[in-house]
Amino acid sequence: MDHLSFKTVSVNKANADKAWVVVDASVAPLGRLASQIANMLRGKHKPSFTPNSDCGDNVIVLNADKLYVTGKKLTDKIYITHSGYPGGQKRINLRDKKAKDSTRVIEHAVKGMLQGNKLGAEQFRNLYVYKGDQHPHEAQQPKAVELTNL
Repeated sequence: MDHLSFKTVSVNKANADKAWVVVDASVAPLGRLASQIANMLRGKHKPSFTPNSDCGDNVIVLNADKLYVTGKKLTDKIYITHSGYPGGQKRINLRDKKAKDSTRVIEHAVKGMLQGNKLGAEQFRNLYVYKGDQHPHEAQQPKAVELTNL
């Protein structure tokens, strides 16, 4: 077989095969869960991965309220925000942030693992996080995915 007859396939928005997948947040610690979700959003698990296009899947994360972390991260991990004004720095630990809104914890962790450009923002829009085990995306017929390499 002639090796010159193979063509490199570049996936773009028009021919990307985007699927819908469901992930359970209660099966792994926060960091391991977020890294697997980020890989699925980018499409790195597919053989047709193209780094400069949005070829990843739409990811639905369930049971965000059952999220867990290891060690003393609940009290020692601090999220810092700043309003832009003098003295406008706010600190909140993981326990309080999770109690306030557990979906924001997963979104924050996944967003930090995506690219910091327009493509990363476009891929982040394919993430849907819900507190319980119900979601409104049944019409898309999502497949349940078991996370690997944990």
